[in-house]
Amino acid sequence: MQQVHLVDEGVMASTVGTATVMGAGAWGTALAKVLADAGGEVRLWARRAEVADEINSRRTNTEYLGDAKLPEGITATTDAAAALDGVTTVLLAVPAQKLRTNLEPWVPLIAPDATLVSLAKGIELGSLMRMSQVIAQVTGIDAGQISVLSGPNLASEIAAGQPAATVIACTDSGRAVTLQRSLSTGYLRPYTNSDVVGTEIGGACKNVIALACGMAAGVGLGENTAAAIITRGLAEIMRLGIALGAKGATLAGLAGVGDLVATCSSPQSRNRAFGERLGRGDSIEAAQLATSGHVAEGVTSCESVLALAASYDVEMPLTDAVHRVCHRGLSVDEAVALLLGRSTKPE
Repeated sequence: MQQVHLVDEGVMASTVGTATVMGAGAWGTALAKVLADAGGEVRLWARRAEVADEINSRRTNTEYLGDAKLPEGITATTDAAAALDGVTTVLLAVPAQKLRTNLEPWVPLIAPDATLVSLAKGIELGSLMRMSQVIAQVTGIDAGQISVLSGPNLASEIAAGQPAATVIACTDSGRAVTLQRSLSTGYLRPYTNSDVVGTEIGGACKNVIALACGMAAGVGLGENTAAAIITRGLAEIMRLGIALGAKGATLAGLAGVGDLVATCSSPQSRNRAFGERLGRGDSIEAAQLATSGHVAEGVTSCESVLALAASYDVEMPLTDAVHRVCHRGLSVDEAVALLLGRSTKPE
């Protein structure tokens, strides 16, 4: 597909110099490509040597991004110290529930004034912390040094250079703008936002709603049902976000509605595909084998999101239904009946 340019190529210039992406999965690798395409030098930390070797020798990461070609500006390594040495922009691309354990040994290697960017979407089990809160607690750095990147960003489409937009949320507007410039390419348009809470809540909750959309499709329900799930899913995401101090405008934007629609609608969405397998009657284990080999993020997130909502006395019936299917043995048909049987009320 021919790339469609969202900005003038002549105005693009990376402002962070060398940046490091910690995590060479699909999203981490795609963001490394964006940084390199924007003119930066990028170090990409991979957990496994074979992934790093393939990136360096063949300029591909076939396990996670198929045959997408990676630019020469990316150097992969399995050595965290080498990856972090001297850099002041670090993108954290490890899964939400593994962020804390991965980050702890990296702390002594990270420059004190570094900007840390969370790419993970989730609420930590147990602590019920958002990812920016986990980063702040583990590192002890100022909240203004922590940014969150989130939006309707399917990694494979970004890697293919298809037009997309994303949100960079940070309470330090200067850091946000620096990151914005460093991630601006002919195909990705970043917007800045100071609402870290709203940006994170939108990203954490949308995977759960995508599971619900997939489940509905799996039992043969159509577009009316999908539209209802997305719309009512947004309503409960907004209830939780506003209770936590988020801005409604953030959740009505790219990090909320945008990410929700993309994840609920795309066959490339792991959460939607996983939910569809559950709707067809697969167990969690069978759905895992049939999709990516990994449990979809929403399976874990529904538990932590529901617990967080309960702590703020926020009602999230769709999230509760997904939780019951994934963790309490409820069938998808029973979950649909449960939702439809709720008492009627004004929208």
